[in-house]
Amino acid sequence: MYTTFQLAKKYFRYYITASNGRGHGIHSPFVFEFIQKVLTDTKNYHCYTTIEQQRKLLLQNNNTIEVTDFGAGSNSQKSTKRKIKNIAASSLKPKKFAQLLFRIVQFYQPATIIELGTSLGITTCYLAKANEQANIFTCEGAAAIAQVAKHQFDALKIKNINLTIGDFTTTLNPLLQSITTIDLAFIDGNHRKVPTVAYFEALLQKANQHTIFIFDDIHWSEEMEAAWQYIQQHTAVTLTIDLFFIGIVCINPTIKQKQHFTIRF
Repeated sequence: MYTTFQLAKKYFRYYITASNGRGHGIHSPFVFEFIQKVLTDTKNYHCYTTIEQQRKLLLQNNNTIEVTDFGAGSNSQKSTKRKIKNIAASSLKPKKFAQLLFRIVQFYQPATIIELGTSLGITTCYLAKANEQANIFTCEGAAAIAQVAKHQFDALKIKNINLTIGDFTTTLNPLLQSITTIDLAFIDGNHRKVPTVAYFEALLQKANQHTIFIFDDIHWSEEMEAAWQYIQQHTAVTLTIDLFFIGIVCINPTIKQKQHFTIRF
């Protein structure tokens, strides 16, 4: 992981060089619509308040759980025994980005969604609430964390989430074999290059021409930046959007020339 100072320098460079986030000068119809209808949508959707109430409860939860970390690990928490509030503070996707994911699903209405890295379930709740007719398949390596996430789903009476628990190296392929096609994938399960690329290539086998891939923390480390560059250059990829903390990938073959956008958000 980059140090806080290194990340701040990278963010500053991104902020001053990125497009302004209003759509001016954007010649891609898909990206222009994304900016106008999704990125800059400021509506206060019905579920925002209730999901954020659950986030608040997690941030106040003093209970301790035993955590097995299968990914790149937590730089702030080295012990396997962790307080839920500390996991929430370090691992939950900030409201700004969790609600952006909600708006992406709400606008494009993907029917089958896969999430690698459930964490405590807040982002999963946003995905599920954005299209309550969709099937959400979410995977979490750590059993204790998955149980906390399940409590969030139950508390919000969400019925369209299918939770798979265990190391992705053993759980992902069987899950993919049970799915016909994936319309949207959110990858937040491992912050190393090789596994991230492997997940992308595995998910790609179940993609269709409208599938949207969203990668978390694309500038978190040298490995994640290398993974992001590999994905951008992949022959199947036709368009990417860099929002610094997340990257959006399209494989729509009707986009004839590769396009890469960096947009301020």
